[in-house]
Amino acid sequence: MKTYPRSRAMGETVREIIARLLLEEVADPRVDLVTVTGVDMSPDLRHANVFVTAHGDAARVAEAMAGLESAKGRLRALLGEAVRLRYVPDLHFKIDPSIDEATRIGDAIRLQHELGRVGPDGPETEPDGDADDA
Repeated sequence: MKTYPRSRAMGETVREIIARLLLEEVADPRVDLVTVTGVDMSPDLRHANVFVTAHGDAARVAEAMAGLESAKGRLRALLGEAVRLRYVPDLHFKIDPSIDEATRIGDAIRLQHELGRVGPDGPETEPDGDADDA
């Protein structure tokens, strides 16, 4: 989906407001360790995909998502008080996939270092098997 400067700016504003509301207004312990990483707004500003991370295992993440869904109505009402829009956007909470991807890449690099395949100057080359024949 094409992003527009207005939807990008409003997405950042909505991200800041929702992050603050989660800290100050939502008392549900399920959302205590939730971090809002980004918001993608639709071009008409009626929908907001709110990307979050939740620290912990899969059960903890599922619990955090249930807490966010439970608090969605209150968050939307408070968001409507904080921003001047014709329509308060529908909030759609999603797990931010970039955090998992970064963790996966970091683990792969760490494993390469542990196996000794990556030196401080970059990947080491494997010696040819033909060098012993000479």
